[in-house]
Amino acid sequence: MLTREKVISVIGLGKLGLCMAACFASKGYTVIGVDIDEIKIDRVNKGVCPINETGLSELIKKYKNRIHATYDYKFAIENSQVTFIVVATPSNEDGSYSNAQLEAACIEIAEVLKNKRGFHVISITSTVTPGTLDKLVKPLFERITNKRCGRDFGLAYNPEFIALGSVIKDFRNPDFILIGESDKKTGDVLSTLYRITCDNNPYFARMNFINSEIAKLALNCYVTMKISFANTLAEVCEKEPGANVDVITKAIGFDRRIGEKYLKGGLGFGGPCFPRDNRAFIAFAKDINSQAELSKTVDNINKHQLERITSLIKKKIKKATKVSILGLSYKPNTEIIEDSQSVDIASIIKELGAEVFVYDPQANSITQRIYGSRFKYALSAKECLKNSKICLITTAWDEFKKIKPTEFERLMRKDAILIDCWRLYDKSKFKKINYVCLGLFNLGK
Repeated sequence: MLTREKVISVIGLGKLGLCMAACFASKGYTVIGVDIDEIKIDRVNKGVCPINETGLSELIKKYKNRIHATYDYKFAIENSQVTFIVVATPSNEDGSYSNAQLEAACIEIAEVLKNKRGFHVISITSTVTPGTLDKLVKPLFERITNKRCGRDFGLAYNPEFIALGSVIKDFRNPDFILIGESDKKTGDVLSTLYRITCDNNPYFARMNFINSEIAKLALNCYVTMKISFANTLAEVCEKEPGANVDVITKAIGFDRRIGEKYLKGGLGFGGPCFPRDNRAFIAFAKDINSQAELSKTVDNINKHQLERITSLIKKKIKKATKVSILGLSYKPNTEIIEDSQSVDIASIIKELGAEVFVYDPQANSITQRIYGSRFKYALSAKECLKNSKICLITTAWDEFKKIKPTEFERLMRKDAILIDCWRLYDKSKFKKINYVCLGLFNLGK
């Protein structure tokens, strides 16, 4: 059974992998992290955090003596008892996941395990297409090591359910732990590790590989369905006098069959997980000659959010109209703009001929690296708003909630339009500009 004195190795020190390493270290474990980025390795070994994630820098600095980064698989595997693989599995053109990095990591680990004594547990945290462990990972390890899975080594699928910006909090306080296990011993090892690491007392859902792989996708697909349903409600409310999506979702969220989480009408979902997991489930269903019509509809509803929001201002945009976009990241508290509808909206408005100014508390730099001079980057929200004809609040950052209605009216043009995608303000406080928001009967007035 795993104890605090044991050593854990983590393959892939990205947003999730490094946070996992830091959390394990904070509970007394020694962690060996493996990555191919020499700059990242050097910074971690110096106790300097190379990634922007809430609370991570403090943990890296405080527990630097328990976290050792290297590019050497042999050293990491030989000196640990449990290995977590947290490498990227990017989407293929058909929506399925690419196993290239996962397979490469498994080969490196298997070559070391071939000559290592003792029972070593390999846990796949990377999101994979259902069937990957049974059809690819397990046969690969058994072929290279000439050992038997479940007897000579343990294998598990153990994905996390976290959100960028709150990875450490989510990792330490999960609703449940999902473990697809090759054998009971492997499941027991991981369960013990998490009982020590987690600050709460999560439920352990232990099952075989295929059930765990489907469960991972199913959960995220269900969440995207809730988001899209809330967005559908928002659009309905915009058509009926007196309707307010927040009043409705708050009420139905009290029903335990529904719940309040992810039930807020606004922009569509984005980021590195939800869109691709939804598409991956569609691809998986198609591959096994099944259907995923609900997931297809969710994907279409999500795309529709862009159309309906940009249609609100198309007729109001003329050449060189200054449009301000407050928010670029796909959600608050992260700089990630992958599949961000905020950036998509800014791009569409730019194509309409507008002069687009953007500001985000964290995502300005990464957006500029990717999109260059397509947009004009303000150094503050107030600079972004100055003399603008139209402003869209696309990400609900706390910083934006602190801007007073009088400041919008002072900085923007007198005939300006403020479109609030998240209902951050009280409409009655605006006297000089046209304030409209999604989910209320006020659009187009």
